[in-house]
Amino acid sequence: MKALTRIFLILLIVWWLNRALVWLFNFDLVGFIFGYMSVVSRIVYTLVGVWAIWTLVVKLK
Repeated sequence: MKALTRIFLILLIVWWLNRALVWLFNFDLVGFIFGYMSVVSRIVYTLVGVWAIWTLVVKLK
């Protein structure tokens, strides 16, 4: 459980860095690295969505 929480923390940092770059400079880092809407970038965005649901479930317990 602790390892999963660390993975989701890393995803949180990546998501915030990417959002900040999009908001400030209109630059999508995940899309730039993995290709815009490629399979890998979609996996990253899906993992971030899973992280959000995980956080919601853990916080509601």
